[in-house]
Amino acid sequence: MATKYININLKVWRQKDAKSKGQMETYKLNQVSTDSSFLEMLDQLNEQLINERKEPVAFDHDCREGICGMCSLYINGRAHGPDTLITTCQLHMRTFKDGETIYIEPWRSKAFPVIKDLVVDRSAFDRIQQAGGFVSVNTSGNTIDANATPINKHDADRSFEAAACIGCGACVASCKNGSAMLFVGAKVSQYALLPQGKIEAHDRVLAMVRQMDEEGFGNCTNTGACEIECPKGISLENIARMNREYLKASFS
Repeated sequence: MATKYININLKVWRQKDAKSKGQMETYKLNQVSTDSSFLEMLDQLNEQLINERKEPVAFDHDCREGICGMCSLYINGRAHGPDTLITTCQLHMRTFKDGETIYIEPWRSKAFPVIKDLVVDRSAFDRIQQAGGFVSVNTSGNTIDANATPINKHDADRSFEAAACIGCGACVASCKNGSAMLFVGAKVSQYALLPQGKIEAHDRVLAMVRQMDEEGFGNCTNTGACEIECPKGISLENIARMNREYLKASFS
């Protein structure tokens, strides 16, 4: 099948830094292959801007395989774009029509300040993880093999599903409250469901929720946008589990 090319109009958010006022800039891009990914299209745009001796658009990316969680763009009013269960790097230009205008913005959240253009600072997620998203391990030489501990398959499956979270921040960007509870719920759940994580369960959930609040994220009002826009389909059940863990830890 012959490669198809489209011409598109881009409305891209440009912002020098967190303190500067940003604005939408308009660009016209021709001969965009429908086989290219969205990030490859941005590469093409930047090549055009560089040839015109203009400042290229800054955007986050790394693996470009839907694993690392680095790509984080609000495209036409949706986190990661019009498709579901994909990251921005997995979105292809065949999704768009010839002559279409595409709006590209960074994540919008008080806790995710803009660094430049489409790049935001998501280190708040790192600090939440550092607060309790780990399991202490006995390294004395008497460690127990992980496979030696029987785990109920239902619990193991739920834990693996929660661990699929890549920390991209789409849940925060799509939430009207800027809540990070789906992210924190997933991180709490992946440990709370396993025997290895139960030892520090109380301290973990209290510390991670406390850090989440300190970072300035909003609360959850059960709208469900986070689950819909999550590229890994993380379930709202993880928020409910985190709430139960938090209540148990608070009254123990």
